[in-house]
Amino acid sequence: MPREAEPSSNERAFILQALQENVRLDGRALDAFRELIVSFGDEYGVADVRLGKTRVLTRISASITAPYPDRKFDGIFTITTELSPLASPAFEVGRQTDLETHLSRILETSLRRSQALSTESLCLLAGQKVWTLRADIHVLDYDGGLIDACCLSALAALRHYRIPSTSITGTDLTIYTLKEREPIPLALLHHPLCVSLYYFENGQKTIVDATLAEQQVSEGEVVVAANPQGEVCLVQKGGGGEVAALELLDCVKLGVGKVRELGKIIDGALAKDAQVRDRGGISAELSAENER
Repeated sequence: MPREAEPSSNERAFILQALQENVRLDGRALDAFRELIVSFGDEYGVADVRLGKTRVLTRISASITAPYPDRKFDGIFTITTELSPLASPAFEVGRQTDLETHLSRILETSLRRSQALSTESLCLLAGQKVWTLRADIHVLDYDGGLIDACCLSALAALRHYRIPSTSITGTDLTIYTLKEREPIPLALLHHPLCVSLYYFENGQKTIVDATLAEQQVSEGEVVVAANPQGEVCLVQKGGGGEVAALELLDCVKLGVGKVRELGKIIDGALAKDAQVRDRGGISAELSAENER
């Protein structure tokens, strides 16, 4: 199985020596993110996130299916990830790497199991028809920060997506097009995001948004998933290094603060996209048509 090229002994020593002096090779502070760009496609539910050289594209799609027999009043929400060989030579088509397994579990816990999306709102006819929502996450380029970028891209796409409006008469279901009725935003109960912190010197020093080289020379990672209200959904430690309880609490506190910063960036990107789409007052016209 192909593997990511490891830093040489000199590169490793250089990065560690710089971190001892609180210096990062790209000039950032230890708790600073790389340049983050969030943009949206022409269709609802397509989010493109660039975190430094890492790039992730998420697309939300919906279809009508039968619900699970034991969850007759709940819709279905699934998350799939694709790590393309275009992103890194360590990724192979059709073969799941340890990184992809780790990524899938983190996203499953932070987004789906934390009930960020109200699946009850996806129910159309109890026990017969529900919306099945699918988030396809495509990794287009990889230079560290994969968990953070994927979670941010998925949440941005969910917040941007609009599901078609429907009406029910008896058992007859009618789905309206965009021209007939304005589509409806998803019912999101909260907005969880992930922040990965990598630690050095037995947990005495941590950095945010590590590059691939910094990840490879670190002692381990702590992933914190939380929402801007400060509610923690997940804390997971990886790697063999030890971290004291107080240092772990500091990581959680730092992660929650960074989640608030990321949330504001998504808010700004969504507001900018809404202004572009509403140029000419199209949204207002659709809303007025619905009211009639």
